[in-house]
Amino acid sequence: MTEIFLGEGDQVTWALKSFRRMVQRAGILKDLRARRFYVKPSAAKRKKAQAARRRRAGRREH
Repeated sequence: MTEIFLGEGDQVTWALKSFRRMVQRAGILKDLRARRFYVKPSAAKRKKAQAARRRRAGRREH
């Protein structure tokens, strides 16, 4: 869980900027977008295989 603690003299804008950076590093938004809709196991497997094929094809080019 991502948390930001503000001290007595800390600014809210600094805390918000820091929070956004921490969320991005943790990959929370990316994960939320991926889980927004249910993906059937067969569709997930197909998508994973297609990504692997694309990676292999990219390596062969070089």
